[in-house]
Order: sequence, then C-alpha cells, then structure tokens
Amino acid sequence: MSTSPKSPGAGGTTHPPAPAPAIERQPDRLEAPGTDAIDVPAHMPEEAGFPMPDWDALLKWVASIPAEADQAHAWMRLELAWVQRLQAALGAGYTMRLADNVVLLSSLDDAAARATLAHVSRSRQRVLHTLKGVAEVAEWGVDILVVLDDHDTYYRYAGNHYPDEGEFAFSSGMYLNAGCGHFIVVKDELLAIEPTIVHEITHACLSHLPIPAWLNEGLAVNIEQRFYPQANGGHDARHQHRRHQQFWGAPEIQQFWSGDSFARTDEGNALSYDLGRILTTQFAADWPRFAGFVNAADLVDGGAKAAQDHLGLSLGRIVCALLELDYNEAFEPHAHGWQSTDRASRSQAH
Repeated sequence: MSTSPKSPGAGGTTHPPAPAPAIERQPDRLEAPGTDAIDVPAHMPEEAGFPMPDWDALLKWVASIPAEADQAHAWMRLELAWVQRLQAALGAGYTMRLADNVVLLSSLDDAAARATLAHVSRSRQRVLHTLKGVAEVAEWGVDILVVLDDHDTYYRYAGNHYPDEGEFAFSSGMYLNAGCGHFIVVKDELLAIEPTIVHEITHACLSHLPIPAWLNEGLAVNIEQRFYPQANGGHDARHQHRRHQQFWGAPEIQQFWSGDSFARTDEGNALSYDLGRILTTQFAADWPRFAGFVNAADLVDGGAKAAQDHLGLSLGRIVCALLELDYNEAFEPHAHGWQSTDRASRSQAH
C-alpha cells in the first residue's frame, strides 16, 4: 500500500494523484474459474431506492471459487458491480473514481474528488501507523467512500442498513460493516469532512475485531482529535465532568457497556462518545498492554474479561473512580440484562 500525497488541510503541499483510468463496467453475469457464473442483479435487489445486495449469498459464491487469487478478484468485481448500481440509483450527478485501492462515489468535481482520494489513502496509512498492532486493512477488495449530497439522502441510505433503528442520532458519517464494509459521509468542503473521514477510516481498520462500541468509538474519536485537534468541540473540562456525573447512573452505564447509549438522541449520545474517549485515553497510556486488550476485547461482555486479563482492571471500578463515586457493583458490565442481540450494531455506533 503506497502513501498518497497530502491533501488540503492535512499540512504540506497538495499534489493530487493523476487521474485514474476508467473503471471497467462490470457485467450483469459474473464468471470465475472453477464455478458457475452468478446473476448479479438477482442478488442486488433494490430497497427504498438503493441496491441492497445479499452479501451472504455472494460470499458463498466467492467461497466456491477454488483459487484464493480468483476469489479476491471476484470479490473486488462484486464490490465494483455494487457501487456501479448505487451510482445509478443516486443519479447522473454521481461519478465513480478509483485510486490507490480506494473507490470514491460522489458528485464532487474532479479536483475535489482527487484531493479526497488522496486524503483517504494518506489517512489510512496514518491510522495504521498510529494503531500499530491493532488496526488492519482488509486482505481483499477496496476501501469504499460514498459522499452523499445531503442529510436526507444520507439518512435514507443508512436506514436501509439499520431498519429498526427508528430515529437516528445526528451524524455526518458512518462506517457500515454489513457484507461489504464501506463508509458514508455528507457532502461538504473537504476541510470540513476530513475529520469525519478519518473517524470512519478508523472504524474500517478495526472492523476485523469484535470490540464493544465504547472502545470502537473511543479509538475513533481519539484518532480524529489527534489528527484534527480542532475537532474536540472545545468543551470546558469541569463543566463536562459535571455533566458526566449528573447523567451516568447504573441503568445508563449498562447502555454504555452494551453500546445502546450511542444510539440515544439526547445528551447521552455525546456523553457516550466522550466517556469512550476518556477511558480509551487512560487505558492507552501503556500501549503494549492496551493493544493486547483491544485484540482480546469482545462486545458480548463489554470488554470486561479482556480488561481484567490484559489491564488488570475492573471496568466498573474505573468508571466509578472517574465519576468520583463510591464503588457500585451495578456499574460493572452485566451482559445478561442487555436487550440488544445484534452484534454488528453493538460493535460500533457512527
């Protein structure tokens, strides 16, 4: 994976990559050595105006291909076939570009699109370096960024991936990890969306791990603020601490450990991200031990066992200490009482 030139707002001189060659249009019927051809449209039906592939069926087809190199090639062709269908669904203003293993689908003009591709590639390298031993890129396929023109389109598209979510907490970016992982953001000036892209790239580089949402988001927020210090919101630390003390009780902290609090539409949403950031910052001070914790953490128990095994810490005790509360066992993760059963939705928010 090569390092791309710097993009606007990332420091240094801008040298966008040369225009990429045209992306070959994928046929409706894909063939691969050693297996039957697959009917692509039949496996990518539209829902609410967007193609929603049956990724499980498509992955089974890929697995039926004997040679691993042919599997990887077939998977990338399926990804491109899907993005081409999404392009058609979004309308004539959207174009596809491919550079340095990154696909961009957007209505950005050529200069902005090339700068965005450079930013994604460079940011991916920085995330991998900063989270060494934890972050990875997928062995197959390409990174896919979809820049949607407005929040209405953004939420309509996201709603297909979270049909039971109801009202969404406000956001301008998501990493969607069902089937073919990709990230979506709302169109804005590149300087404005760069931090969001970095946040979502971090999720993409952690998607191989079954970590709880608080850890996933804590890492993503820390990376975003490390690369873009202006993105920290400028909250007064004392005032923010009082907000945490007033908000978190035993029921709310169980939502935090389970990941459900990240879907709240009240102040609990922002406080969840901030508490995840605080915990991750503290734990990451000893990076080798923290990396072992991240690689072992599992969302099924909120990371409790991994914290004991790798950090020698009780999550409940740490939170009580942060909130300046006497220890209360009810602040420990109690997975048996969590209602959510969807591992993907609990592994990350947005």
